[in-house]
Amino acid sequence: MAGYQDLFLNQGETFTTQMNLNDSNGAPYNLTDFIVLSSAKKSYYTNTISLMFNASIYDANNGVIQLSANSSVTSNVSAGKYVYDVIVRENNSGTITRVLEGQLIVSPGVTGITTSYY
Repeated sequence: MAGYQDLFLNQGETFTTQMNLNDSNGAPYNLTDFIVLSSAKKSYYTNTISLMFNASIYDANNGVIQLSANSSVTSNVSAGKYVYDVIVRENNSGTITRVLEGQLIVSPGVTGITTSYY
């Protein structure tokens, strides 16, 4: 069964978070020879992906991943609630496992930043 964790994202900001993944016994998930993918949608039944995270393995031996999205990407995500998940794929066998899921809450932004401010 996948773990559960809610994420909070401010619209228009650079988003980065590191997350610890644990196996069913509570031990850190060994992510050696795995890739990680993560996206968010408005609902489980929506076909359109609202946000594709840049997902990477930060510390393979200790099950730490990193999800990120730059400010130009988060600016295009409407405020509201979404669902997201994280899957891992083992390179040798191709086995895919959903390891984490939850809600993504996007808070609206007011002030947009562009390069013309600098």
